[in-house]
Amino acid sequence: MSTVEKDYNTRRPAMVIPEYGRNIQKMVEHAITIENRDERNKVAQAIINVMGQLNPHLRDITDFKHKLWDHIFIISDFKLDVDSPYPIPDKESILKKPEKLDYPQSKIKFKHYGKNVEHIIEEAVNMEDGEAKNELIKIIANLMKKSYLTWNRESVDDDLIMSDLSSLSKGRLKVDDSFKLNQTNEILAQTASIKKKRNNNNNNRNKKHHSKKRRY
Repeated sequence: MSTVEKDYNTRRPAMVIPEYGRNIQKMVEHAITIENRDERNKVAQAIINVMGQLNPHLRDITDFKHKLWDHIFIISDFKLDVDSPYPIPDKESILKKPEKLDYPQSKIKFKHYGKNVEHIIEEAVNMEDGEAKNELIKIIANLMKKSYLTWNRESVDDDLIMSDLSSLSKGRLKVDDSFKLNQTNEILAQTASIKKKRNNNNNNRNKKHHSKKRRY
């Protein structure tokens, strides 16, 4: 690219929603200048149709037509005066920065197990003694081992998992001495299989998306 072309590109106005491209932005800017309302409405509808063709993935979004109309108003900086089939979005609410979320203040004793494990342990503690409670404790112990292996894939001592379970439950949850946790290699193999399946699903979705895009 020549120096002149680079300079030219830097002088262009920034695109409001880049994924639609500069041509759509120009079309919207032109629509704003059309004086006849009926003609302006027709042009706006035509632009919406092109926007939908350029971004077929939006069709996976619930009420994607509504999303397209919101986008055309945003691209026009809310200057496009047309008859939208949907309520025109409010500029202030669209551009308003989201409120800052406070981080949870509750402390997690063992971060590699996560807060959800602590909640499940608390639920198990409050259960009546019996077979259902014993089975849940076993599930929790295996879940803790799986979480530990996600954090540290090198190795894990089963006695450590049982010790942490006792610590988190304040000694209120125990398993039979005969109980054995799932084998480390089985857990790692299962985790790898799930990860591979998830990656394959993502790849298939991406292929379908690109295939649809080529048709347009």
